[in-house]
Amino acid sequence: MKNCPNCNAEIEEGFELCWNCNYSLTEQKVVDIQDLNKNKREINCLRCDVPMLFSGEYKFHEGPKIGVLGNIFEAFVNRESFDLHICPQCGKVEFFAPLHNTDYKFE
Repeated sequence: MKNCPNCNAEIEEGFELCWNCNYSLTEQKVVDIQDLNKNKREINCLRCDVPMLFSGEYKFHEGPKIGVLGNIFEAFVNRESFDLHICPQCGKVEFFAPLHNTDYKFE
């Protein structure tokens, strides 16, 4: 866990945006959610039928990280990243394969 430099809220590992104040760790400023939605999907919540907000890219990390040899074992881990969307009304969270990822084939 890391803390937001703007509001001191806890930010989980893998997230680059504060859930509380929209402070971007990569841009080092508070960003408007509308800016994040550029070039992203427009998805409605299946429960509420309201537009979901894009909350950033979440990176999953699977595999061992064993002591001093952890960096060597990093070559054998599985890393996936997904776009995270949140419903502003009910709080439902959904993960989607990124549009820019060419490893996924949609038909």
